[in-house]
Amino acid sequence: MLERVDYDRTQHAGYAKGRALLPVSRDNWRRAFREHAGPGRVRTVLDVGSGTGRFTPVLADAFGCAVIGVEPAERMRAVAETEAARPNVEYRSGSAADLPVPDASADLALMFLVWHHVPDRAAAAAELARVLRPGARLLIATTLADRRKDLLLYRYFPRTREIDGALFPTRAETADLFAAAGFEESALVEVHHRSAESLAEYVERQRMRALSVYEHLTDEEYEEGMAAMEADAAAETEPVPVEAECDLLVLSRR
Repeated sequence: MLERVDYDRTQHAGYAKGRALLPVSRDNWRRAFREHAGPGRVRTVLDVGSGTGRFTPVLADAFGCAVIGVEPAERMRAVAETEAARPNVEYRSGSAADLPVPDASADLALMFLVWHHVPDRAAAAAELARVLRPGARLLIATTLADRRKDLLLYRYFPRTREIDGALFPTRAETADLFAAAGFEESALVEVHHRSAESLAEYVERQRMRALSVYEHLTDEEYEEGMAAMEADAAAETEPVPVEAECDLLVLSRR
């Protein structure tokens, strides 16, 4: 079993810069969130596993309502409170299995690349069912083990494909677990995400080691992959964006 990533020990230092959203990606995700928020007025949104606040302000902009970012890692939360503060955004300590909000108090919840970090997924699904009102939507942006994309990352760090296969559940496993907690699948869509405008920019981001999968690589694997990536970036004559289609699983609270 892979060791859990401790975001208070690693990741927090370079995460905000290494994973900063490009405007085109921010727009694409905001549009997807609005499109799949479901019927009814959205008054309170939860960003579960909000990290450094990468998507919390995006949710606030999308819905113009109160957004609560819930994050267990103190150092990630501290970055969010400094760099992603907004008048209608609040960051609280908590986790997917222990959300600091009342029953049926949220109209929408987002988990963005968080689900694979949750140690007790059944408890988290039950807790999300508790805090979401009937008819509310849960949006899960995640890799699904049986729907892995042909990511550029896999080319330079081949073992990351294997790691993702071990870390992420399948679509059926995820749907079945949430069905038991009182959810039903409404949609599974792909959202176009651009990580960098060129390979050279992507290299700069990867040097910040802001992807949690790097925590499972040896230093030798990481440096070997970076050397190959840097060589290709140096040979790049025409900038080519680094982008992929990302899965967004939409679940409705029964």
